[in-house]
Amino acid sequence: MAKKTAFNKDRSEAREFQTPTSGVFFKIEKVLYDKRSKFQKIEIIENKEYGRVLLLDGLVQTTEKDEFFYHEMLVHPAMASHLRPKRVLIIGGGDGGTLREALRYPVERAWLCEIDGQVIEACRKHFDWLRPAFEDGRAELVIGDGNVFIRNTKEKFDVILVDSSDPVGPSTILHSRVFYEKLKTRLAPGGIIAAQAGSLVLHLEEHKQKSMFLKKLFKHASFYLGPVPTYPVGMWCYNFLSDAVDPLTKRKLRVPGGLKYYNPGIHRAAFALPNFLADKIR
Repeated sequence: MAKKTAFNKDRSEAREFQTPTSGVFFKIEKVLYDKRSKFQKIEIIENKEYGRVLLLDGLVQTTEKDEFFYHEMLVHPAMASHLRPKRVLIIGGGDGGTLREALRYPVERAWLCEIDGQVIEACRKHFDWLRPAFEDGRAELVIGDGNVFIRNTKEKFDVILVDSSDPVGPSTILHSRVFYEKLKTRLAPGGIIAAQAGSLVLHLEEHKQKSMFLKKLFKHASFYLGPVPTYPVGMWCYNFLSDAVDPLTKRKLRVPGGLKYYNPGIHRAAFALPNFLADKIR
């Protein structure tokens, strides 16, 4: 999809076209941020129903009302399945939600590698509920390309969380086989990768192609699902990848308190796939 603003002409609405003929719109109470960075158009608006909404290149990234669905389901299946996640890497996730969820655990250090530092600054200013994560002493912010970071770092990570955009523009490489081959080399023994994978309905062909190489790279390569009301078609897919941990047979989950959505029952249910997806990736 071409880069564009989400605003209509009189700036009374923000609209995301999720397909050429359908999408989601928000009545704008107030425009809080409207700038273009080196990489993308960044917009933050206030909406009566969803609170503050972050859009990048006209696409909804997070809303104050429903962000917990996405961030909890990206983070906790991997983090709660690991015996002792001490060193965590987040690629992308400039809004800070994934970092916030990872820091619920007694991690020693959490790196957040985000290519667009302007996204971090905009979210720090306008999303008070995310600011404590950026200010946590265990967090280390790296402004740079996640693919380059993975190629150059000597660190080993217990959990890697890929909170990337969809496979367009600079994020395309973050969905490729060569990238996941590099990720695997940076996993510590017993390590787990979780990655956002796109819409359940709109990205079926991408799921098929990705599943083919992930199953060759990892002993355990599973899709799982979670709702995100404002994302395309409302149901989102994620990858769980590990050579050591099978999420389908994992019995003991170390789940932190204070969560709004994720729990052990949700964990087990999330890995039950609808027939049309299971058939596509088989």
